[in-house]
Amino acid sequence: MRWILACVLIAAPGWAGLSRVAFSGFRAETNGLPAGWTIWAPRPEIAPRTFVDPLHYRTRPGSLAISGNSNPAVFGGWEHPVAGIAPGQWYRFVAYYRAEGIRYESGQVLARLVWTDAAAKRIGHPDFPYAVSPAGDWMRLSLDAPAPEGAAAVRIQLFLANAPSGTLWWDDISLEPIPAPAPRRVTIASIKFMPQGTHSAAESVDRFVAAVQRAVTVPADVILLPEGITVAGTGKSYVDVAEPVPGPTTARLAELARGRKAYVVAGLYEREGTAVYNTAVLLGRSGELIGKYRKVHLPYTEIEAGLTPGDHYPVFETDFGKVGLMICWDSEFADPARALALEGAEIILLPIWGATEPLVKARAIENRVFVAQSCYSNPSFIVDPKGEVQALATEQGTAAIATVDLSRRYAWPALGVMRERFPKELRLDVPMPRPGFGY
Repeated sequence: MRWILACVLIAAPGWAGLSRVAFSGFRAETNGLPAGWTIWAPRPEIAPRTFVDPLHYRTRPGSLAISGNSNPAVFGGWEHPVAGIAPGQWYRFVAYYRAEGIRYESGQVLARLVWTDAAAKRIGHPDFPYAVSPAGDWMRLSLDAPAPEGAAAVRIQLFLANAPSGTLWWDDISLEPIPAPAPRRVTIASIKFMPQGTHSAAESVDRFVAAVQRAVTVPADVILLPEGITVAGTGKSYVDVAEPVPGPTTARLAELARGRKAYVVAGLYEREGTAVYNTAVLLGRSGELIGKYRKVHLPYTEIEAGLTPGDHYPVFETDFGKVGLMICWDSEFADPARALALEGAEIILLPIWGATEPLVKARAIENRVFVAQSCYSNPSFIVDPKGEVQALATEQGTAAIATVDLSRRYAWPALGVMRERFPKELRLDVPMPRPGFGY
């Protein structure tokens, strides 16, 4: 089959080598393969059946098809080398796929960019395109990534993995140079403060606002307050201070957000009908209520106090990126942070009462996201995707303040970029039995 090389972009100043390659309209040559394409598998006995399919395609007749061929160990597929890669240059990879008979697409539909030097020797670790979005009857898979030092070429690999009943079609594959992403710098201020001897939720909230005004002396994009700011210092119960959302506390926090032109996150107790929730709210820079999160994991003491657990993990869009919220006891479990990361959260903001600090840092490391916690009994801090502390507040009435760059790629020498590998290698399809519960 013939491959079509389309140089539709002219290299911009400072871009060396490759301008753009695009593959579509596949046709089989005499050996049954498109020109320039080969088949790769770790072992011949687990190689899939590959063929050019003239009937299934996205834009022009002919796609690259892969069948599991009833082989439970199947792994492999199509490969094509692309020369002219410039070290340090950023590239955008895009491929479209259509799948049938595949039960776990995130792990069984696999594209890789394998960077090589001038001698065709692999450099570093492969990059894993993982961003997926629907495109009609097809799915768009993409990745923006820089070529590593020493790279001269890249092997585009399009695979089917461990899907014996699956059939997979690849089409409209492209690789093009792009500008390096601009920094996305976000300044986070995480408050360390516990009011004492207040008489009402409103008085406690006023003291938190005053603490912010004293402690945050630089412009901040996000101001993070602890869990339950409406009960802290009051001596009242959760139910006593429960209120609707939006309500009086969100109105007071909205004033803070507008005055500081910052996003504000804080924990409070929300009443809806007969239910009372431990809730975190997110206010926008103009004071608007962007959203709320109801704490999913409740310790038994909160259940005994009459609280109701939440039931989902929302992720919120901001003007700098995607944000997820957790509350206190959630950090003891892997699932909340994992769910937020899989939904695209880049920062997890954690109002908390008291923390198991190694576990909070582990949530950042596991999911390769930034995590900020605002805490009463432990330090308030901000950690990066490696779990390294960027700012720490230990004294009452202070703030941990750090500026982080959401565009930065965190690569481990021994692991590569785990933010990309994580969603592709995570096995959520494997059942986790609960003995005695029937599932």
